[in-house]
Amino acid sequence: MADVAHRAGVSVSTVSRTLRGLSTVSDTTRARVEAAARELSFAITRSASSLVTGRTGRVAVLTPHLETWFLSAALAGMAPALREAGLDLLVYSVADVRERADFFDRLPARRNADALLVVSFALTPAERARLDGLGMPLVFVSQHAEGRPSVYVDDADAALRGTRHLINLGHRRIAFLQTSDETGFAWSSKNRLAGHLRALADAGLERDDALIMSVPGWKGSGMGAAVGRLLSLQDPPTALFAETDDFAFRLLAALREANVPVPGRVSVMGFDDHVMAGVLGLTTLAQPAAEIGRTAVHLARSVIEDVDGAHRRHIVLPTELVPRGSTAPPPAGS
Repeated sequence: MADVAHRAGVSVSTVSRTLRGLSTVSDTTRARVEAAARELSFAITRSASSLVTGRTGRVAVLTPHLETWFLSAALAGMAPALREAGLDLLVYSVADVRERADFFDRLPARRNADALLVVSFALTPAERARLDGLGMPLVFVSQHAEGRPSVYVDDADAALRGTRHLINLGHRRIAFLQTSDETGFAWSSKNRLAGHLRALADAGLERDDALIMSVPGWKGSGMGAAVGRLLSLQDPPTALFAETDDFAFRLLAALREANVPVPGRVSVMGFDDHVMAGVLGLTTLAQPAAEIGRTAVHLARSVIEDVDGAHRRHIVLPTELVPRGSTAPPPAGS
């Protein structure tokens, strides 16, 4: 740092303030110091800086895994916002019950980040208490957390509008397919199912538990059996509402395997607007996954900087129904 200061013709403290991004340095001086640092291949380390600032320059993310489109899209949205803020990203992917127990036992994020983004995670009270003990800000992503900073969409309202679309097409027997992931991770199933049921009630349609189908695992590996059970009902559904687009794709594959035409015999709707939804002609409810990620980073920065009200702020982003070729009026006589 002394070498950089000598080459730039400034004090060591000015170099330190410049490379830590403080606003007390003029643009001219900043440019001179940065040029000198580049010429000498000098970079201030996160660990050294944290000793002075008390901050690590990192934001951590706790997420079930990285295999779903929504989670990967949300992370992709975080990347440019983090670069803009000069922050690094630390990801903790907890894929099963054992890894989950190990994470909350060891709490590896402790002292390794300035904030923790909790993405699509249904915390138990004990786990919430453990995270509170980290001593760092928590921001909840893709879920509402009472009294905590959160970024999410209104899953119930979106599902209500989706089911209402199917009802307006003339469907009266509408099945809802959701995951029964035994790991306890959050996939917004509860809120989306609530919205679906409210739309049925508003239309005067009775709830039929035989049309609420839980499929084991988030990958929908039991989708074929679920489709078989639904189609073998005495009064089978004419429309199927899948909890996510990933689920809907597997649903479409199972229907194709069973030689059931879509939407000729049954309509299919998803939730997300996955990048492949348009290619496959899937009617869906679009949620801005990348924007959710970007907004979560901005909110985390506000919390880290202790901006007034940020610790209790809830940001609800919009959803949009995108009708495509997988939905149509039910077959005549249905």
